[in-house]
Amino acid sequence: QVQLVESGGGLVQAGGSLRLSCVGPRNIFSISAMGWYRQAPGIQRELVARIESRGRTEYADSVKGRFTISRDDAKNTVNLQMNSLKPEDTAVYYCNLQYRGYVYWGQGTQVTVSS
Repeated sequence: QVQLVESGGGLVQAGGSLRLSCVGPRNIFSISAMGWYRQAPGIQRELVARIESRGRTEYADSVKGRFTISRDDAKNTVNLQMNSLKPEDTAVYYCNLQYRGYVYWGQGTQVTVSS
């Protein structure tokens, strides 16, 4: 069973920063694509950022220049550094792992940005 454990969410004022982390399974982490998605109330879950096993990254237009995704395969960890946060970034953020057609999700961590 694949388990993804997220941490780092919380409450921050607009303009502030947060760093999310997700620890994944050691046996497949380095060969998996990792991503962060978010879901606000009443809105469909959306991709925030994604990083492939070889390091290629992809970002939603709304976060380009503000968020940075990175991975540390030695620690089985993917991070999302979020700077210049806006109230519209408020959502539950989910870690995502994709491996050979299988998709796994973390339990989610709440990020709230106050104006």
